[in-house]
This record gives sequence, C-alpha cells and structure tokens, in this order.
Amino acid sequence: TLLILVLLAGAVLAGGFKYKPKVKHEGNNVTPSQAYEMAQQDTEHTFIIDVRTRFEYQMIGHPENTCNIPYKFWTGKFDKIKYGMTINPDFQEDLLSRFDPATDKLIFICRSGKRSCLACINAVKAGWAPENLNSMLGGFEGDMIKDANSIYNGKRKLGGWKNEGLPWTYSIDKNLIYGADILE
Repeated sequence: TLLILVLLAGAVLAGGFKYKPKVKHEGNNVTPSQAYEMAQQDTEHTFIIDVRTRFEYQMIGHPENTCNIPYKFWTGKFDKIKYGMTINPDFQEDLLSRFDPATDKLIFICRSGKRSCLACINAVKAGWAPENLNSMLGGFEGDMIKDANSIYNGKRKLGGWKNEGLPWTYSIDKNLIYGADILE
C-alpha cells in the first residue's frame, strides 16, 4: 500500500493524474496550475472566482486574491448524506455586478470541479462568451482517493489547487468575500 501511495503521489506530481470535467459545459477546462498561470499573466482581466459557500471559503481556505461568489448556498438543513444546498438565485447578477463579459475572463473554482462547471453554464447565460470561461478541474481540494487499502482512502488528495501546492490562504478580504451566508 505504501508503494502504491508513493507511486500515486509521484504520478500526480509528475502530471500522471488525469483531470476530468465533472459536468459537460460550454467553456474551457483548465488545471489549477494553468489557472494560476493565466491569472498571473493578466491580472487586470482574468479572475479566479471561488463558487463554494462562504463557509467553505472561510474555513477550508481559498486561493489568494479570489473573489467568492457562491453558486449554491447552504440552507441550514441536513439530509441523510448531504448538506442542504440551494442555487444562488442571484448568481448571474452577482457576476455582472463585479465583472464585465466584454473584457473579463473568468476561471471558476469549487471544491472538486462540479459547481465550477455549473457556474460556466450560468455565466454563458449572463452574457460571457464560452471562450472567456474556464472551469478549474480538481477544484480547491481535489478528488478523493478510493482505495480501501490506502490510509488516505476517502481523503481529497488527487489533484486540486491545494494538492498542487499553489498559494492559498485563510485570510479574509471583505472586498472579496460574499456578503450573505444563506438565503433569508
């Protein structure tokens, strides 16, 4: 098991891990490293948007200088295996209030890559051209290891922003975090 884990870690670091989109969408798919490079090359018009809940953004951490616009809100309820979530009805308007479809390229990030795909779909509806939209594969935390023999079974260790060693923080900038936790 240790040898498999070491080989797996080496494959991830060597680019052997293959990212896959979670949902079909218009727009592009980029790895965390590609997203970081894109944002660094054009700081005036390329933005990473964290579409996780405000709680996830605050408590789990987030890439430095990312704007938090949740695609979904936590409802405050739990069901048997999931947190109760509801789509942010103002998501498109929230994007348009901060960014310009005519000039800005957006890179969406979530936990592991599904909400970022859904955010791309909604950004097209808000007026962005698909070529100016990107879903970050692997998200912030990456995918879970599914190997009962691994000590990391069930842990998010495959890909993702954190696992690629890109800069992230717990620091909160009031100009970047979303204003409301849940729907009223």
